[in-house]
Amino acid sequence: MTKRLLRLHPIVLVILLSIHVPVPGQSPSATANFAGFDSFVEQAMKDWKVPGLALAVVKDGQIVYAKGYGYRDVKNGLKVTPDTLFAIGSCSKAFTAAAIGILVDDGKLEWDKPVRTYLPDFALWDEYASAHLTVRDLLTHQSGLPRHDLMWYGSPLSRQEIFERLRYLEPSKPLHAKYQYNNLMFMTAGILIGKVSGGTWEDFVQRRLLDPMGMKSTRLSVRDLAQAADASLPYNETNGEIKAIPYRNIDAIGPAGSINSSVNEMSHWLVAQLDKGKYNGKQVISEASLRENQTPQIVTGGAPRYDEQFYSSYAMGWGVSAYRGHHVLAHSGGIDGFISQVRLLPKDKIGLVVLTNSGTNVSAIVANNIIDRMLGLNEVPWAQRAKDDEAKAKEAQAKAKKTADATRKAGTHPSHDLKDFTGQFEHPAYGVLTIKQEGEELKSERNGATASLKHFHYDVFQVTDPESPYDGMKIMFQMNKAGDIDRVSVPMEPSVKDIIFTRRAEPIAKSTLEKLTGDYDMSGNLVKIWLRGENTLVASIPSQPDVELRPVKNMLFNVKGLEGYSVEFKLDAAGKVTEALLVQPGGSAVLKRK
Repeated sequence: MTKRLLRLHPIVLVILLSIHVPVPGQSPSATANFAGFDSFVEQAMKDWKVPGLALAVVKDGQIVYAKGYGYRDVKNGLKVTPDTLFAIGSCSKAFTAAAIGILVDDGKLEWDKPVRTYLPDFALWDEYASAHLTVRDLLTHQSGLPRHDLMWYGSPLSRQEIFERLRYLEPSKPLHAKYQYNNLMFMTAGILIGKVSGGTWEDFVQRRLLDPMGMKSTRLSVRDLAQAADASLPYNETNGEIKAIPYRNIDAIGPAGSINSSVNEMSHWLVAQLDKGKYNGKQVISEASLRENQTPQIVTGGAPRYDEQFYSSYAMGWGVSAYRGHHVLAHSGGIDGFISQVRLLPKDKIGLVVLTNSGTNVSAIVANNIIDRMLGLNEVPWAQRAKDDEAKAKEAQAKAKKTADATRKAGTHPSHDLKDFTGQFEHPAYGVLTIKQEGEELKSERNGATASLKHFHYDVFQVTDPESPYDGMKIMFQMNKAGDIDRVSVPMEPSVKDIIFTRRAEPIAKSTLEKLTGDYDMSGNLVKIWLRGENTLVASIPSQPDVELRPVKNMLFNVKGLEGYSVEFKLDAAGKVTEALLVQPGGSAVLKRK
């Protein structure tokens, strides 16, 4: 299993160098604002062990500062420039919101019509939410669903397949009840864009946003980064050592976060956002739709941590708040090995973007410092505050781990042999979880990544893998009334009940199932076993509804819909069925083959 999306880790910096790219028309006052800034950035990168960083600042429609620091490729000594491509992660959401706004401009969508008006097969767990969730709701994080990120992260499923599984994800709140950040609804907005425009999200964003704004090098998938002339590698820390890691492909939920861009090209986006939707005199998105994108829709909750901050709301792809009394639109983004920050101060006509190739707090520290400088205010000690916050977080984590370890019941053992815990377990949205035995240890595998499971107590095992998004997570195996391990309970999403993965039966050939069919005598009652379709075994008993027999293992079948009922077929030495044993809560009965 791989690292969780947005999980932050400090990174060891190998070498730090900066490249200053002269900016045409850069004003003397802008230069004065950045006196000593290079030293500040370089020290922050050193403290937080960041290989590379790029930033750009615009004021009154012009770039006033653009620069690259450090390395985009440490091993080969390739330096970051303002044209270096980085993954911008969730800063992509504002592009998706703008694309929806353009379709509203085109008369093809309405903000407050239900999504089902355009996507009839849209379905969530809750039928009321399915019927009433609007286009606006997709972009404002009030669907009632919590993140459920581990449902899609690393999954081989396509965008459409994930969309079809939304109905199996439990909500934690009713529709419109609370702000809950959710990538899957932005993915759904991308599907909506494709459906209404007659193409794909990628096609529409390229044609109606990137091309008109001259964002020629910006890519919509990491698949294209390997061929780019100037692109950064992602980095992470492993056992104290800085290492390049593979690009994380998130095309399936691309509308929520798959864009890759440079600070030079992101400056075009900043200019359009600050100029009422215009770029180079061309109206890319109408002023009215851009205003909708930038207007608060729901309060995010929580009190400001520092005096410089203010209460926050969410618009559409933008967080809305105030910084030191100035109106601010902002969004951050993060995916394996990349963290980004985009900030807009509309009334001050200031915009900035900071892109990094590591999962640390540096982008936010640098962004805040830029705002202080651009507003001519004293510099707030954000770097030191970040260090203090990290120390407190580590202390809290250590305390939480100590408390959790204290709950362990010493001297207990699993209820079954380890081999009985193995197999494939499935959830209709989260997919397949495989449990294997290697020596005297269990291992889990999901979406192509593995992690070790250490016995905690009873039938509870704990993930022990620092590189796993599930590290420290406790999973619990459960048994049915027949005493077989048939479920695994995993706290994939903390806002809802544990996700239950049910044992997946190994497929049985039709020829084998056919050998089980026939008439059976059960204490004078006739039981017919027959095959429906290619692989569904059915039992018919007079005066009772037919029941399906679901394979568990070998010749053991559970009775669908009846907890504690199972049928096990017995074979003689020649492999012929002689009888079947029906197990039920009140006892058992033998079915003799006629």
